[in-house]
Amino acid sequence: MKITKFVAAGLTAIFLTSCVSQKQYDALNTNYKQSLENLGERQREIQDLKGVNAGLSSENNLLKNQNDALKSSLDACLSNAGKGSANIDKLIGEINASNKYIKQLISTNSKNDSLNLALSNKLKRSLDNVSDNDVQVKVLKGVVMISLSDKMLYKTGDYNVLPQAQEVLGKVAKVINDYDTYSVLIEGNTDNVPLSSANLPKDNWDLSALRATSMAKVLQTQFGVNPARITAGGRSEYNPKTTNASVSGRAENRRTEIIIMPKLDEFMKLMDIAPVKN
Repeated sequence: MKITKFVAAGLTAIFLTSCVSQKQYDALNTNYKQSLENLGERQREIQDLKGVNAGLSSENNLLKNQNDALKSSLDACLSNAGKGSANIDKLIGEINASNKYIKQLISTNSKNDSLNLALSNKLKRSLDNVSDNDVQVKVLKGVVMISLSDKMLYKTGDYNVLPQAQEVLGKVAKVINDYDTYSVLIEGNTDNVPLSSANLPKDNWDLSALRATSMAKVLQTQFGVNPARITAGGRSEYNPKTTNASVSGRAENRRTEIIIMPKLDEFMKLMDIAPVKN
C-alpha cells in the first residue's frame, strides 16, 4: 500500500510540474524513481519467499508420503492377526530406518547450508571494494548466486568479456577453485529490447548464451577453473529480476549470474539407503 502511494505521488508530481519550482520538481521526480526501485525490490522479495515456500511444501509432502506408507504398514499388521508379531517387528524396523534416514538427511542439508553460507561470506569479503550495483552475492534456495551487471562485463550488444572485468572474475575464480568440489553454472540474461542482426549474436537468445560461454572460457583459460565443473547457458529475456518498463529495471535484468552448487554426493548416498516401500 505504501509503495502504491509513493508511485501515485510521483505521477501527481509529474502532472503538476508547472505549479512547483524546478527544485521541488527534481525532488519529486527523484522520489518517484526511488518508489519504482522499491517496488522492484519488493517484487523480488515476494519471488524469493515463494521459492522458500515451494521448498518447504516439497519437504512437507515427502514426510507426509512417508507417514502414509508407515500408516498403511501398520494397518496391514493389525488386519493380519496370524502374522501380527512378525509384521509388527517389520514395522518397527521400517520406522527405525525411516527415522535414521530423516536424521541423516537433515544433517546433510544443515552441512550444505553451513558450507554455502561460508562460501557466500568469503565471496562478499573478497568483493567488498566492488560496487553493489555491479556485483551481488546471496544464498538463495540452497545455492550461492553471484549476479554481475552487463556494463561491467561487456560492451552493448557484445559478448566478449571486457579487460576491466578481469579483476572481479579473478577474485570469483579464486573462491571457486578453493571450493573445488562444487559445480558452477553460468547463466546469461538480457532485457526485453529486441536484438536483430545478420551476424552473431542474432538475437537475445544468442547474446545471453554467448555471454555465458565467453565467461566460462575466461574462468577456464585465465584462472584455471576446471571446465568439467562448468555448465554455461543463456536464458534470454525470460528470467527477469524486475520490470523491463524502466531504464533501471532493464539494466538490472541485463546480467550474467554465476551459481555455485554443492555436488550432493552425500545426499545421493542417503537416497540409496532410504527405507524401501514394499
